[in-house]
Formats: sequence, C-alpha cells, structure tokens
Amino acid sequence: MTSAEREAIAQRALEHSTADQTEVIVQVADAALMRFARGISNQNVASITHAISVRAIVDGRTGVASTNDLSDSSIAAVVERAIALAALAPRDPHQPQLPAGGTTHAPDGAYVAKTALADPFARAQICDAIVQEGERADDWCAGYVTTSAMGITIANSSGALASFDGTDAQANVKMIAADSSGFAEAYATDLTRIDGGRIGKQAVHKAAASARPQAVEPGAWTVILEPAACGELLAYLLSHFSAQAYDEGSSFFAGRLDERFFAETITLRDDYAHPLAPGMPFDYEAQPKSRVTLVDRGVVRAFVTDSYYARKLDVANTGHALPAPNASGPQALNLVVDPGTQSAEALIAGTERGLLVSRFWYIRTVDQKQAIVTGMTRDGTFLIEDGRITGGVRNLRFNQSIVTALARATPANDAHRTGGHGYSLVVPTVKIEGFRFTSTTEF
Repeated sequence: MTSAEREAIAQRALEHSTADQTEVIVQVADAALMRFARGISNQNVASITHAISVRAIVDGRTGVASTNDLSDSSIAAVVERAIALAALAPRDPHQPQLPAGGTTHAPDGAYVAKTALADPFARAQICDAIVQEGERADDWCAGYVTTSAMGITIANSSGALASFDGTDAQANVKMIAADSSGFAEAYATDLTRIDGGRIGKQAVHKAAASARPQAVEPGAWTVILEPAACGELLAYLLSHFSAQAYDEGSSFFAGRLDERFFAETITLRDDYAHPLAPGMPFDYEAQPKSRVTLVDRGVVRAFVTDSYYARKLDVANTGHALPAPNASGPQALNLVVDPGTQSAEALIAGTERGLLVSRFWYIRTVDQKQAIVTGMTRDGTFLIEDGRITGGVRNLRFNQSIVTALARATPANDAHRTGGHGYSLVVPTVKIEGFRFTSTTEF
C-alpha cells in the first residue's frame, strides 16, 4: 500500500468523524522470519497486515478503536465506535489540542527496496552461510534471519499529515560447542549488508575462545561490555527519559534535571536519523521528532515529551508520543551513545584483571527508581589478565544499578547497532569499573 493510498484511507476516516478532535493511524507491515537449528530451517513464516486506529476526543474524553477491515463501511463503523467509547471515558483536564504536525523527511537509508522485496531464498542464503561456518567448526547453531517492510500514515483534525515507509533486517545466532557457546548479531535496513559468513565466524570464534570455562569469584569486577551487552543493559534505562516517568517520580533523575549522574565520558542522545539506525521522523501524533541530547558529558539535560506532557509540564513537545492511550507515556526509542577516543582493543589492553562480556540475558528490574537490574552473562564471557584475553569463564549473575555503572564508564571509539522489540540502540563497547556480580553458575 502506497503512502497516497494510506492517506486516502485516513482522510475518509476524518470525514466520517463528528468528534471534537480526531486522529487516524493507518499501518501496513510485511514481515518474514526464517529460523534455523542443527543445520536445518525449522521455521519459515511470513505475514502481511494492515490496520486503522482512530482516536476520538469529545469534551476532553478519549476513545480509541481499531480494525483491520479497510472497507468504507468498516471505516465509518470504527470511527463511530471510537466516539462511543469516548463518551464512557473520564474527562482529562490535561487533554491538549492534537498537534498540527509539520514538515518531516525520512532519513537516508530508512527504506531499501531489496529488503522490502526479499524472498525466502535471500533469507535462506544468510542462514546457510551461518550454518556452514558452524559445520566447519563441528559446532551446531541456532538463530534466525528476518526482513520487514512497514508503512505508516498519521492524520488528524488539526491538519497534521505524515507518512513514512521503512525496512529492516536482522540476523542472530548462537553457536554451540562441547562446553561453550558464542553469540553474534547484525542489524541493517539493507539486507545486502548482513554477511552471514562473518556472523557465523564471529560466533564460532567466541565459542572456541570460551571453551573449558573456569569459575571465577563473584564480586566487583572491571568489565568490558561488547555492544550487545551494553545495549541490553541500556534498554532498561530508556523509560527513565520519559516525561511521564519524570513527572510521576519513577525516573532516577526526577526533580534533578541538570545534575551530573554519569561519567563525563557519557553522552546519550535520542536520534532517529543516525546512519546506523535510520527510523521514523515523526511520532504517533504526526509531530516531527526532535533529536534530543538526553545526557551531555554526564549531566542529565532532558526528557522526551508528547503533546499531553508538553502541556501538563509546560515544556516543548519533542515528538516522542506512542500510540494513545498507553501506560508508558512518551519514549526515547532511538538511543545513541556517543563513542569515546580509545579502541575496544585499547580498553582491553589497559585492563589488569577483568571480564569481557559478549551479551546479557534474562535481565529484570530490581529497583525501578535506582535503575537496579539483575541478569546473567551468556554466550561468551572471558577473563582478561594483564591486558590480554586468557580464556573463557563460567557465566555469572549480576545485580547492578545502571546509573552507578555509567558513573564509572568509558566508551570505546566504535559504534554498532543493537536492539530489541520496538526499540533501537547505537552503542560502543564500554568499560565499567566495579561492576557487581553476585553469584556464579555451573555452565
């Protein structure tokens, strides 16, 4: 469905509405996944979806309804349902006028036709290249390759109209050896930039290098987090930069804007247009998305807002709304950590005794206010002695405040995209002093 077709659907919905204010979101998605394990493709799925969501505001009361039937009668019915639901909702005195939007431009590289048109064979070639690397090393591996294309149009009764089309591709693998494992991943909007052979080699190398892992004592360690590990940790910091978290007091810096929390080496930005992760240039209210410096050399400078919290807190709208209504408020979904000056190799060389961590898993929040999380290392944890990686170690559980960790952090000069469901991160390798591990494992 083209942007013009989506815009025509949105306009028909607006014409049907008698609400004080109306917002329409039309989305289409074409997504496919190929999963493999033990040398074969064991899952190959694809879906094409389209939907329309209508938000009706009547006397400060909000109703939202959606459907995947885009016929004229269904569009009229979903508008009527949203208005009916608004009549049942409580009145919100802070409900603002829907924003009028503005001019937006998709960042370069956000949409790549080869990714949008990728067939199962294209995904299978990448899977096969990964599997072949495992077979050469006598390892078995499991992982997946995905491709997707999405289109979104948002229009409202204030005159806002914005459309965006984007693509994405991902590959992920865990290589399993006799007593160790190795991890590798890749993300790109352009499928042709994902090299299955390279990913497979990385995972094989980690599995081989961490063979015969030794146990080490838990406690405070100097750690060097590779980008996947760093990203998995920082994903739990994203919600703290929401205006809602700041207003409700659940953010670690609530009431303490413009104070230093992190090391001077740490600068965090929300940047939808970063070349490694180009994304949607507007939010789910069709408001142009600002590129926001959240932390400047260790000092927290900003949180992100939408129209609701911009009015409530009397601040600017940064264009970070999620689809309304939601329990999370505005969110920073395109986090970028500015790189440092040293290479990852130099950070390792400057470590007398420490641990190199490939990735974390099963991270859970322990204390939201203090940003304390717990989790475990996985798929490649290594001992560093006298500036050299000397072998693999058994996995450890950690219990650590992300804020405290970033107060003792030094980023490397690299930059890699990592991420998860619904968010994107561009992060370097990061060295952290005094990272606290609480227990060891038998594997």
